[in-house]
Amino acid sequence: MMQPSEVAPLGNRLLDQVERAVVGKREVLELVLMSLLADGHVLIEDFPGLAKTLVARSFATAMGLGFKRIQFTPDLLPSDVTGSSIYNQRAADFEFRPGPVFTNVLLADEINRAPAKTQAALLEAMQERQVTIDGVTRPLAPPFLVLATQNPIEYEGTYPLPEAQLDRFLMRIGIGYLGREEEWQMLKRRVDRLADEVSLEQVVDAPTLCAMQEAIERVHVSEPVGYYVIDLVAATRANPKAQVGSSPRGSLALMKLARSKAALEGRDFVIPEDVKAVAVPALAHRLILRPELWVQRVRTEDVVIECLAAVPTPPAMPQDQRPRTSS
Repeated sequence: MMQPSEVAPLGNRLLDQVERAVVGKREVLELVLMSLLADGHVLIEDFPGLAKTLVARSFATAMGLGFKRIQFTPDLLPSDVTGSSIYNQRAADFEFRPGPVFTNVLLADEINRAPAKTQAALLEAMQERQVTIDGVTRPLAPPFLVLATQNPIEYEGTYPLPEAQLDRFLMRIGIGYLGREEEWQMLKRRVDRLADEVSLEQVVDAPTLCAMQEAIERVHVSEPVGYYVIDLVAATRANPKAQVGSSPRGSLALMKLARSKAALEGRDFVIPEDVKAVAVPALAHRLILRPELWVQRVRTEDVVIECLAAVPTPPAMPQDQRPRTSS
């Protein structure tokens, strides 16, 4: 049985390997890894050409996981995602042909370009870890992670994700542009390796990743930290700028990500700083602002930051009350 203290060394080796392909984005990669360890899905909202596909493929390679990509388009059907039953003339019967959702890491590229019915087919797979076709339910093999992307500047011909679907993503992140030095490092590495593709080594396998996810479940959350999570989420509901605050699913997401953060820091207990570090990506996409604030360019991220400043931080757990980290 893997202990929480064993997650950090493996996690750092994974991040080091993925960072060979994705330059200068360690914090973003940590967030993706936290979500994966918490068995949750990630929505990446950013401009084209910022390595969204590369992030997904690199994690899949470093973890030895299956990887598939779906380009969402307005004519994409639910069966194009989940698969369908095909009549086999030789056997005189229908046989199931699995769709790309039957994998470990699924990149749903530009998810908001597909109609609602197709998005709903993916939603069942994300939430229930299964798909139902012709009345037959087929489970998805663990681990299963969806990395969905959407472009924040192109809205023509798109079907914006409803709040109920956004709430299913454990976090929403942006990658952002590289700094001057990081972009030069990216160019230099490309010149040195004489090829576009980066060859990555496998660090863990699927059973090891599942063991890491189980270890996260043994990270301790004290009562003061638990109430801190609850108070932060309640503050999003009480904030005058928010028309709708975060649901209790947001509290669960915040706790799961905080436990992953603690494990990656080498601890088997959560501290308030872990909660603060993941609050914005865990909660911002779950809020709906008042309509009059849209023209003022107020962001949901700003509301979460306000709540972090307003909610008192609980005192640190006394040293003698902290769980002992297993070796």
